Amino acid sequence: MLRRSFLHLGLAGLGMPALIGRAVATGVETAGGKFTVSYFDVPAIRGSRDVTDAGDGTIWVCGQRNGTLGRFDPRSGQLKVVELGQNAAPHGVVRGPDGAAWVTEGGQNAIARVDDKSHKVALFRLPEGRPRANLNTGVFDKGGVLWFTGQNGVIGRFDPRSEKMDVWDAPGGRGAYGITMTPSGEVWYASLAGNHIAQIDTQTAKVTVVEPPTQGQGARRVWSDSKGRVWVSEWNSGNVSAYDTQSRSWKTWKLPGEKPRAYSVYVDDADKVWVTDFGANAIVRFDPVTEAFASFPSDRAGANVRQMDGRSGEAWGGESGNDRLVRIQTVTPA
Repeated sequence: MLRRSFLHLGLAGLGMPALIGRAVATGVETAGGKFTVSYFDVPAIRGSRDVTDAGDGTIWVCGQRNGTLGRFDPRSGQLKVVELGQNAAPHGVVRGPDGAAWVTEGGQNAIARVDDKSHKVALFRLPEGRPRANLNTGVFDKGGVLWFTGQNGVIGRFDPRSEKMDVWDAPGGRGAYGITMTPSGEVWYASLAGNHIAQIDTQTAKVTVVEPPTQGQGARRVWSDSKGRVWVSEWNSGNVSAYDTQSRSWKTWKLPGEKPRAYSVYVDDADKVWVTDFGANAIVRFDPVTEAFASFPSDRAGANVRQMDGRSGEAWGGESGNDRLVRIQTVTPA
């Protein structure tokens, strides 16, 4: 049975706006152009991990270690903190068609909706018999249905209109991780432990597994570009790869450095590919046209940037090891 609950938060729970203690910006010039890299401390968001664009110039960020969702405004330097509930441990966040933030809330084994105006939290708990799914990432399909993964071996969908939730076992057991939608409306996810990517038929929920060319690669996150290619960050191999859903063919590139660890992948609106590399403590930008990499190492050790997102001219990430946000802006020539 689907269980829903609401959290009615006072001003403390909603997080009265607070100024950020430190913001640092530096200019970086690479073969791919000029960029400005900025860091913003968000100490009230412990374990600042997955981020998404809120659509109004602000950024949502998950505080996995203290059960919060933050809304940061880089223009004013203000941060609002939303408490998600007892034992909360949010993993991923996406903006829904309704404008709200939708969170895969692993700590409460629920999908959480945070209203973008009131910041009220609604919890939609997984059905009985599906405890400890280790919820990971979500994506909305073209019909407004949220599809999500759980690393303990589940995939699911939630329809906000009917509040109906369905959960299934993922093929191959544990590992379901990142998830994305292509421009044509196909939903794909990656299985870290299963070393594969898979397409979910959004009508039948049937899953078709596709094996990458590198064995044991640890496919962790996926993101589609404008051409329908599914880009994959490979944790074990240190590769970034692309699966062409039209030709059903693969291309693979090794990240620079001795021991890359490709955690997440994000494709911006110019089809440039951003990968977070735990091995190099850096964000890496890849141009599929020139096949050139540009690296942006953090100025602090142990950054551990999780799932990135962005908007035109800006790529954003959460340094989960440093409780801060990073923004990389493309500098337009004068």
